[in-house]
Amino acid sequence: MAELIAQGDQLSHRWRRTLPEGMPIILGRAGQWAVPWDAHISRRHAELRWDGGRLVATQLPDAANPLFFRGKQCSELALAPGEHFVIGETSFLLTVQRADVAADAPMPVQQQSFSPQYLKEIPFRNPDHRIEVLSRLPEVISGATDDNELCIRLVGMLLAGVPRTETAAVVTAAGPPRPPAREPRARQAGGAAAAGVRVLHWDQRRVAQGDFRPSQRLILEALRKRQSILHVWEGAEPDSPQPFTARGNYDWAFCTPLRSAGGDDWALYLAGRFQRDLPGLPGSSDQTDLREDVKFTELVATIVSSLLEMRRLQQRQSALSQFFSPVVMNTLSVEDPHLVLAPRETEVSVLFCDLRGFSRESERSAGDLLDLLGRVSKALGVMTYQILNEGGVVGDFQGDAAMGFWGWPITTADDVVKTCRAALGIRAEFESAAREAGGPLAGFNAGVGIATGPAVAGKIGTVDQVKVTVFGPVVNLASRLEGMTKVLNAPILLDEATARAVREQVPRQLARVRRIARVCPFGMETGVEVSELLPPVDQYPALSDEHLAMCETALDAFLQRDWPRAYDLLRRMPTEDRVSDFLTVYIAQHNRTAPPGWNGMIRLAGK
Repeated sequence: MAELIAQGDQLSHRWRRTLPEGMPIILGRAGQWAVPWDAHISRRHAELRWDGGRLVATQLPDAANPLFFRGKQCSELALAPGEHFVIGETSFLLTVQRADVAADAPMPVQQQSFSPQYLKEIPFRNPDHRIEVLSRLPEVISGATDDNELCIRLVGMLLAGVPRTETAAVVTAAGPPRPPAREPRARQAGGAAAAGVRVLHWDQRRVAQGDFRPSQRLILEALRKRQSILHVWEGAEPDSPQPFTARGNYDWAFCTPLRSAGGDDWALYLAGRFQRDLPGLPGSSDQTDLREDVKFTELVATIVSSLLEMRRLQQRQSALSQFFSPVVMNTLSVEDPHLVLAPRETEVSVLFCDLRGFSRESERSAGDLLDLLGRVSKALGVMTYQILNEGGVVGDFQGDAAMGFWGWPITTADDVVKTCRAALGIRAEFESAAREAGGPLAGFNAGVGIATGPAVAGKIGTVDQVKVTVFGPVVNLASRLEGMTKVLNAPILLDEATARAVREQVPRQLARVRRIARVCPFGMETGVEVSELLPPVDQYPALSDEHLAMCETALDAFLQRDWPRAYDLLRRMPTEDRVSDFLTVYIAQHNRTAPPGWNGMIRLAGK
């Protein structure tokens, strides 16, 4: 396995990364393989490619400083294992070393287990350095884009925080940990592979130390006991046929499990030697000094475990956010989910939004259905964004239509206001897109129906399929209103309850409303007074407030059977107003005379 080791001018300025075969890697101060500690390195400095047993490094055009190889400046170089190149104050060494778990490590001379309670009573003789390293842990976790990057950062932190250690690693055991095999035949049949023990990432202070073979026995024992375990091999026979922890250059090693690491068991593994002359570490020859290092590693493991658990919860929440609106997720985070999701009756405002122009665009895009699907998804995204942005719940999708509602799981005094803002936002988005020729929403429009009333909201469905939605006549009415937008030529239609709330709660600077007609939708026996929701006059100057007042006066005359006057008023409306055409045509079809016994209701002939 080929690896690149970066080493800056400080001990902590270091990382070790595995080179992928044939895949280009960008090296720089930021991005893919970041070297953030060296200001001489540009954001995108060089491209690396490991291919055919050699590493080719090529300087990128934007790089400010050159590469140095074998003491010479160059723009491209090819490294063999053991060679290095330099950028600024950082050296990059190519090495080919192995890290294989040793299933045959000998029994230690000493073994000690450390309970959390025991470690709490051990004081740090140099707490400032330990605290400084621990303070960087949240940044280490949050900056890791994936588990591999996390392991790289953790190993670097352990080397910086535990000066005694020669080698640090993150190891894992997939599945429940097993005790190591004792018989040679069993070891041959199972070994490390059978236990699923492997090294996720490792690094060492000196490359000359060679390969790394951590003890499987130690790793499994630590994971089994869920405690830090120390093995000491110092004092073993020097001519023993078996290595101490796979190699004779380690006197000790300890393993600390991470108590929360997802599906597999993770652990931190540190190994080193007793160095009696190590500066700044008085008494380092005393084995008991290792207790401080174990305590520090235990603290690292505890903090990392907590941060990883928090990250997993955030990931789960993020995954659930695809199915639950933010307002639902926020409520679930502070209240009992069973109580929140339990169906209950409440006052809701329901918004139905249907995509217009799909059939026409599908004919035009018959040869590129994937493009059409992307455009439809974009259109549905406009609908859902406006619903969610105004604190609504996306209750359902039906083909190219979306349904949202307000009033559950929490009810607010301005639910109707939020619903209207969402509807007007949808209208504005599609009208703006219509002016962009060739854009993803070109050729599409939307019709919106809004109704307000009592309904049952929550977890609704059958034994086989359940979803969070809303149920009741108000949902059907909102759907019918959306369908009537085609007949009445109005982008947004409201029922009586919603229109009344808009007049009472919504300032005219946000929205306007006008009554259109009393209609009985197809398939229904009860009629409804239908109103249109309009943008404020500064956003839609084609219809002034005077025009809206004249339109409602015409409707009053129409309901009072004064059809000639109603017709005359409607004919004065601007030509841009397609909504007034509905009553104008209806009156003209009846020769401007109300039929005998007419009750003011217009019965619609179709959906």
